[in-house]
Amino acid sequence: MSEENPWKTKSVTTTYENPWIKVEHHDVLNPAGNPGIYGTVSFKNRAVGVVPIADNGDTWLVGQYRFPLQEYHWEIPMGGAPKGESPEDCALRELREESGLIAESLIPIGRVHLSNCITDEEGLLFVAQGLTEGPSETEETEVLTLRRLPFEEAFQMAQDGRITDVLSVLALTRIRLCGIA
Repeated sequence: MSEENPWKTKSVTTTYENPWIKVEHHDVLNPAGNPGIYGTVSFKNRAVGVVPIADNGDTWLVGQYRFPLQEYHWEIPMGGAPKGESPEDCALRELREESGLIAESLIPIGRVHLSNCITDEEGLLFVAQGLTEGPSETEETEVLTLRRLPFEEAFQMAQDGRITDVLSVLALTRIRLCGIA
C-alpha cells in the first residue's frame, strides 16, 4: 500500500471564496490516469468544540437553528479558530461567548477531519473543567439556548440521534469512553 498521492493536478480554479471558505475546481488525472474533476472546500478556520464538565458531572449544551440544514440543533459549544489563534484560546473564548462559562483548565480529547473526501476541515476537541458561571456574549448571528443537564443525558442524546453534529457526538462519546465524566 502506497502513501504517495495517486492524483495528478492539471489545473486549479477558485470558484468561490468568502471570509470562511474557499471552493476550488480541480482538473485532474485520477489514480487510473484518466482525466477527471475534483471539487474541494477549504476552511479558513479550524473547528473547535469544548465540552464543559461541572464538578457534579453536569454539562451544558447549546441549542440553535442551523441555516444550512434548516433545523434546530443541540450541540456542544464550538466555533472557529482563525489563523493565529490557538485552539485552546478558541475553546475558552467560544465557551465564554456561548455559555458564559469560564474554565480553569482544558483537556484535549481529539483531532479529527470532517468529511475528508471534499474538505480539509479539521476539528479539535476539548473538555473544560473548573468552571465559573457568568454572562454569555453571543454574536449577532447567534440566537442560542443554553441547557444544563447531566452528562449521561447529553451522551444519550448523542447516541439516539437527538444530537447529530459530528463534533458533539464524537466529543461526548470520547468523554464517556475515557471515563472523564
